[in-house]
Parts: sequence; C-alpha cells; structure tokens
Amino acid sequence: MEETQVIIRTEQLGRRYGAITALTSLDLVVEKGDWLTVMGHSGSGKSTLLNLLGGLDRPTEGTVQVAGQDLSGLSENELARFRREQIGIIFQQHHLIPYLTALENVMMAQYIHSVVDEVEARGALERVGMGHRLRNRPGELSGGEQQRVCIARAIINSPALLLADEPTGNLDGGATRMVLELLRELRAEEGFSIVLVTHNQEVAAWGDRTIQMDDGLVIRDDLVGGTPA
Repeated sequence: MEETQVIIRTEQLGRRYGAITALTSLDLVVEKGDWLTVMGHSGSGKSTLLNLLGGLDRPTEGTVQVAGQDLSGLSENELARFRREQIGIIFQQHHLIPYLTALENVMMAQYIHSVVDEVEARGALERVGMGHRLRNRPGELSGGEQQRVCIARAIINSPALLLADEPTGNLDGGATRMVLELLRELRAEEGFSIVLVTHNQEVAAWGDRTIQMDDGLVIRDDLVGGTPA
C-alpha cells in the first residue's frame, strides 16, 4: 500500500490512565476513502481510539498519523489547528447550541475554523436535506434532523477524516437509515474517510471494514464488502 493512499497509520499505539490501560499496542492502517467501523462493549477502547485519531487525547506510547501528520509531537495549538483543518466530528448527543438556528450552528463551525460564509453554510444544510429548516432551533427539530445539522457542521470545512461516535444511537430505524445513506452519499462526493463507532451490527454493515475491540485490543478485523440494500 502506497503511503499516499493511507489516511490513518498507528504503530504500537497505547493509552494508559494511571493504572488503567485503555488501549494496548495498536497497529492499524486505514486507506483514504475507507469507512471503518469500530465495535465493542463499553470500556473496550473504542472512544479512546476515536479521541486519539481526532487529536483530542494524546498517546502514552506509540505513534498515530492522520492525513500524513504525526500527531504525537504536535503542540496543543498545532493539534487544535489540525482538528479544525482535517477532522469532522459527529456526536451521538448532537451538541448543537440550543439558542442558535440550524444555519447559525453550522456558521459557528466556520467561525472556529476561519471566516463565516452564510451562503456556504446554507449550501451545506441543503446538501443534507435541511434547506427548509435553516431558521429552526434544535428544540424544533426531530432527532434525525438534528443529526443532519451535525453532519452539515462536520463537513463544512471539508475534512479529510470524519469521526462519528454512535451517530445513530438515539435514532429510530428510519432516521438511522437516512443518516447512513447521507454519510454514504457524502463520502462518495467528497472522498473523505469515515471512522464510525457503534454497538449495532446492522449499522456496522454499512462500512467497508469492521474491527472488534475488547480490553483495549483489536480482537477481530473483518472486511464487510458492501452497503445494505
């Protein structure tokens, strides 16, 4: 595999919190454009891995490279810049600002990155099917609609890597499928890579590859080979 085709490379990656080992000697390579699903019970190391890939936490051993950048040696300011420029994050709990409209929530992500562009933010919301809800606040939106606003916010700065932490965990079946179809379409259009954490085997089937974690170790690594019809 050529290095130019790699979006994630970890070598002997580990994270300890005092006497607790959250991640142990993880070697992982993910190609650009791939959709990797991470599964495992609570405490298996899923969230720790996601935080390390997003530059939200630092390893206690080993290295992690994302989009050609070795995160291990970056300063806090450099990590913040890396996250702004290369990472989009979708949370289970949405984390939308309740007193801002859908449009303003997306524009806030622009503000953090560089400059606010209302036309661009409006376009991002239209792309996720929320062009008719620009002026609605989160409390006026369904769970699926809120998650689509989160996706628009995550992709507004054209990240290389999209990290999704249980993005469908609070959604019903119809909304779950809508979110997954949207992620599939956007990935095809934009070419970004996805790392998605889930407990749901049906959600995992939408990816290209699934790793199963337990006690900070990868215990299975399977190609999925297609999206459900």
